[in-house]
Amino acid sequence: MHADRASRPPINWYGAVVLVATPLLAMILIPLYAWMNDFTTAAWVSFVVLSILNGMSITGGYHRLWAHRAYEAHWSVKLFFMLFGTMALQNSILVWASGHRTHHRHIDDDDKDPYSAGRGFWFSHIGWMLRQHESGKDDFRNAPDLLNDPIVMFQHRYYVPLAVVMNLGVPALIGYLAGDVAGVMLLGGLLRLVWSHHTTFFINSLAHMWGTRPYTDENSARDNPVLALFTYGEGYHNYHHIFQYDYRNGIRWYQIDPTKWVIAGLSYVGLTWNLKRVPKFQVEKARIAMQFKRAEEHLKAHPAGQSTHLTQLSEGISAQAQAMQAQLEAFKARLSHEYENYSRALQDWAKLKEAQYAETKSAIMSGEVMAAYKLKFKELEKQMKAQRKRLKTLVAQGPALAMA
Repeated sequence: MHADRASRPPINWYGAVVLVATPLLAMILIPLYAWMNDFTTAAWVSFVVLSILNGMSITGGYHRLWAHRAYEAHWSVKLFFMLFGTMALQNSILVWASGHRTHHRHIDDDDKDPYSAGRGFWFSHIGWMLRQHESGKDDFRNAPDLLNDPIVMFQHRYYVPLAVVMNLGVPALIGYLAGDVAGVMLLGGLLRLVWSHHTTFFINSLAHMWGTRPYTDENSARDNPVLALFTYGEGYHNYHHIFQYDYRNGIRWYQIDPTKWVIAGLSYVGLTWNLKRVPKFQVEKARIAMQFKRAEEHLKAHPAGQSTHLTQLSEGISAQAQAMQAQLEAFKARLSHEYENYSRALQDWAKLKEAQYAETKSAIMSGEVMAAYKLKFKELEKQMKAQRKRLKTLVAQGPALAMA
């Protein structure tokens, strides 16, 4: 028992005090204040507005701008994200982004991933910050770009005074101007901080445990539209972990991703640029590959899929089972054929895109050449649409056929 205690990593007192004390204080002080006073509209507005500014500064700044370099931004945008990211009290950009890059490089590795979901919900959500784990030690060799960023380094050097000003000074000033210092400090200061912490932490924990994996099952990350509502689009985590350099997380028009909308909106006024997007054919290929893989797994998992071995071992196997085996084998062959055809069409689309780009760079493209490219793209996309439809139909039929 004593040896086990001795082997535990030392407590990270700074993290422990902040992460344990703030929710406890919120649970005690906010109901008590509400019992004795009414919170003003200004106090609630400060909570909502500052929560959004904190959340967007983490997702759009700490995460997509600095950790992944998914786009570039004007110094004023970087300064804004730096200040309100500091207010979120999740450590400096340098520490946060470097640790996050380590997480992506060693995802689900319990020894190297700083907040591996394989170690359980508690550890990935908050436990990893309460103790000084080896995997969480600061090592900035993976962040030379951040070490050369003046805004990042200014924040890193003066993180504590900046955090005090942003978390105490700003809410106090808002409260003074609104005539409700205590109310704004409690809602716009304390409750906002707790909310900002745990909505971010849910991406490390719940987004690796709850949801779907439409693009890859090589890691634990999941797509979860419910989490996306509270995390400014970060809930589409399966997509993010396979295509981490895309400035988008929710790529469909109906997927809630406010961070993407803000980044794209700022690009229209020249405040962000070089927005990285994964080519459509790569995304589609990953999605279809997962559907194909699952269809194959359904077929292999069903006892009928093993009937070839049974045929060799048992003379009494029924003609019906043999017919089912033949039907399954034919289905698998057709599924594989359709998948290969679709993959080939995706590659043709990518090559055509590259050819168009090369010709555009080398010379001014004439109207006739542009029209020819448009026609080729139209024909190819029509072909791909028909192939995708056939493939979807086959994938849907797979489980039912295997269970027949």
